[in-house]
Amino acid sequence: MKVKVINKSGTALPAYATEFAAGMDVRASISEPVVLKPLCRAMVHTGLYLEIPAGYEVQVRPRSGLAAKKGITVLNAPGTIDADYRGEVCVILVNLSNEDFVIENGERVAQLVLARHEVIEWEEVEELAASGRGEGGFGSTGTK
Repeated sequence: MKVKVINKSGTALPAYATEFAAGMDVRASISEPVVLKPLCRAMVHTGLYLEIPAGYEVQVRPRSGLAAKKGITVLNAPGTIDADYRGEVCVILVNLSNEDFVIENGERVAQLVLARHEVIEWEEVEELAASGRGEGGFGSTGTK
């Protein structure tokens, strides 16, 4: 699927790293390094502007390597970029480690996944069909 993009980052466009990858790594587009202190967050610019087709969203997701090795993740994961948004794609990163993390220009900070979605049409009813789970919520299916 073709998605229109304006790239003001000075780096290559996001690309799939492997043949069957779902996400494309997106890079920081910053004029100077950003020090992300423990338990702090930062909005990281990417220099990308998208025109996403109607019926789709682009999800901003953490990179597993950054999360596992450095404790860096996307704060509102997955973040959603709506089809009618035309501003710059930014990534809200949070440092969940106990060490400073330095974000450099061009560093891969998150991944983008194109996802189709449906539009909900609410149908108000007086009752819902029964299910095996019923109203069991958080933790209701056990711990092991």
